[in-house]
Amino acid sequence: MIRTTPKSTPQGRQRVNGAALLQVAVHVAAWMPLAALALDHARNGLGANPIQAITLRTGKTALVLLVLSLTVTPLATFGWRGAVRLRRRLGVYAFGYAALHFLTFIGLDYGFNLAFLREGLIEKPFALVGLAAGTLLLPLALTSTRGWMRRLGRNWKRLHWLVYIAAPLAIVHYVWQVKADYRQPLLYGLVVAMLLLLRVPAVRRVAAQAAARLRMHRSQGGSDAQERIAIPHPLPPPRGRGG
Repeated sequence: MIRTTPKSTPQGRQRVNGAALLQVAVHVAAWMPLAALALDHARNGLGANPIQAITLRTGKTALVLLVLSLTVTPLATFGWRGAVRLRRRLGVYAFGYAALHFLTFIGLDYGFNLAFLREGLIEKPFALVGLAAGTLLLPLALTSTRGWMRRLGRNWKRLHWLVYIAAPLAIVHYVWQVKADYRQPLLYGLVVAMLLLLRVPAVRRVAAQAAARLRMHRSQGGSDAQERIAIPHPLPPPRGRGG
């Protein structure tokens, strides 16, 4: 008797191919902001203050990728288990852009001068908070491989809880850095707050139950529709030739 694995069936192969394409799309999308930044720099399209433009764009991309990595667990709770495969890649790319953001600040802006940098961190509290957020992301990026997962065991998950501190710090960094319009950083803060709230066990349990009921309702609706299509309408009785 030949046993079929989930990957050997057409549906399983389709899911595997879809997951592979999604991972490729994540890689391509994550590199696009850097490619656009390099292209704008080559065309002198970064404005009157290119250092500020690079700092802002790398920081914004890091924040977006960090928020996307936080959406993975809620998406899995609502039934999309395949999203878990994307969390590590999104987190690593988020750290990569955060590192570029920090290197632009200390390198291009302060010329790696530690004395100037110390004064800048004292004068700009938002930079100090951003440095704290990036420092918390560093061990997460370094231990993101499967080898470190095996070495650390259960402690790996505990270590990666640091992202729940790093994300709010990144929001505070963004809010303090903005001088006029606070709407966008506050919107990011609201999204992060909702994503963290969905990790509270009681809230997560309620969300999972609601998602299960919704999937059951959809499946029942689909089966009812198929039954209505499958059952033919009764034909009218044949008429007599003499009638």
